[in-house]
Amino acid sequence: MHLVCLDLEGVLLPEFWIAVAEATNIPELRRTTRDEPDYDVLMRYRLDLLEKHGLTLPAIYEAIKDLEPLPGAVEFAQWLTSQTRLIILSDTFSQFAAPLMAKLGKPTLFCHELKIDENGKILDYCLRQQDQKRKAVKALQSLNFEVTAAGDSYNDLTMIQTADHGIFFRPPQSLIDEYPDTPVANTYEELKKLIEDILNL
Repeated sequence: MHLVCLDLEGVLLPEFWIAVAEATNIPELRRTTRDEPDYDVLMRYRLDLLEKHGLTLPAIYEAIKDLEPLPGAVEFAQWLTSQTRLIILSDTFSQFAAPLMAKLGKPTLFCHELKIDENGKILDYCLRQQDQKRKAVKALQSLNFEVTAAGDSYNDLTMIQTADHGIFFRPPQSLIDEYPDTPVANTYEELKKLIEDILNL
């Protein structure tokens, strides 16, 4: 039995934090996991910026509520779920992603949670578990699933390396240079072809 695990932001949806940066005129929020491999360092940096600028969850909702899937993402997700199982493994937060998942056909999403006070202030972030993407792949493999994983950033690396088949999708050049043996897809058609080969379609 086969199953595909995909990252969310940068693979199917735009980067949420970049949208927030553009909507709020805070360019420092453009920093993502493509730039900072240490997720805790990145989130502490983001939380400090939110505190400094007084940004609350409603303001972030306003910045991302109209985001649309990347061009071709909906069709790709529909094709993928017609051929195999799909689980989204993301380091985003349910409060950000849940309202947007309907636009992708409501695939299964495993992600994290934010700790928020009664005024909408983001107090902290709560990981579902450390290194959750790798552990999710391992758990699925323990259920005898053959797992293909694709992502675009450093926080996808352990998931991609643990899967039976790992693929970079539109990664930064630094990842390509550091891991030259990992297949790279720069379009959904290329990603579809790699998965078709894995599935022997």
